[in-house]
Amino acid sequence: MSLLDSLGSLLGGSQGEGGNSLVSIAGQLIQQAGGVQGLAEKLQQHGLGDAVQSWIGTGANQAISGDQLNNVLQKAGLDSVVNNAAGKLGVDPGQLLGQLAQVLPHAVDHATPNGEVPTGGSGGFDLSMLSGLAEKLLAAKPA
Repeated sequence: MSLLDSLGSLLGGSQGEGGNSLVSIAGQLIQQAGGVQGLAEKLQQHGLGDAVQSWIGTGANQAISGDQLNNVLQKAGLDSVVNNAAGKLGVDPGQLLGQLAQVLPHAVDHATPNGEVPTGGSGGFDLSMLSGLAEKLLAAKPA
């Protein structure tokens, strides 16, 4: 299976209850961080403030690497989300981090369509905010 096929199956997959797609993993990560605002604060605290602001804003999303994401998640105590998902999927956590680093900017961008962080109880984030994102990302992938 090619990397693109693997990415496609992870993006669109809803394997088991709740699914283990990259989009749902990104959603779990955002939830565990305390919503988009909590994730943004953690990324800013660990040197990725410009990147996360580009995701929230209405312009182009700045890319980050899997290593950069891993560094932040470890410092913020959120690396267990990725490690657990990688174990369930039977993939290397490093590979998953690389793919997640590509999807997370789109997930935050999708959850902040007007360039503003949602407010409300527990971070103002609900996984339903990401509905349709997998299809949007798959449509953007070359055949």
